[in-house]
Amino acid sequence: MVDTFNLYVSTSNDLLDERELVGHLATEIPVTLGWQINFSPSGKDSGIKQLVLDTDFHLVIFGEDIRAPIGYEWQLSRNIRRFPLILVKDGIARTIAGVDFLKHISSYPNLLHYTSMTDFRKVFLTSIGKNLLDRANYFELKSREIKETTKFIEDIEDVEPNLIDKVTGEDSIILTRERFMPRNGVLLQPPDDQEPSSRGHSNYRPESRHR
Repeated sequence: MVDTFNLYVSTSNDLLDERELVGHLATEIPVTLGWQINFSPSGKDSGIKQLVLDTDFHLVIFGEDIRAPIGYEWQLSRNIRRFPLILVKDGIARTIAGVDFLKHISSYPNLLHYTSMTDFRKVFLTSIGKNLLDRANYFELKSREIKETTKFIEDIEDVEPNLIDKVTGEDSIILTRERFMPRNGVLLQPPDDQEPSSRGHSNYRPESRHR
């Protein structure tokens, strides 16, 4: 049984707000999957290649520049004929290399734009939600999860954001009580969550961030 949705996010340090928001947004989608979120490392990381190749979904958030290792991560996905989703932040100045890369991908089929964090939330959740529905059998989504996720996407602008206090902006694991209980860590409950719920999410800090 597939317990976790693995998400790899390629992004640079000029998009720290988006980087931090990703972890919060994943908890809004009404599925019982856990979430493994890995980000572009700020330094050298020998495990980066396998993380990109093994991910369920590769997201590129593009801002000022195509800084290392984003270009490398992008090429890794393209080499295996994957089409990462590229979210381009509009209304900002770009470096020469950034402008050139944007021209290079102008006709890319999986390219979306956003200007505000509200826009970012909408395009991110819609894209991830549709990907889950397209692979509902693989992720073994229950009929309830399919119906709720479909409605969630339809009503996304009216859905109240579900923000959970957690450390984000770095590799993280968000686990669900329903599908998975950690063997090497402690399942933490939110302060106001006295009784476990079937769709609650939590924070788990693993001994090692990479598998």
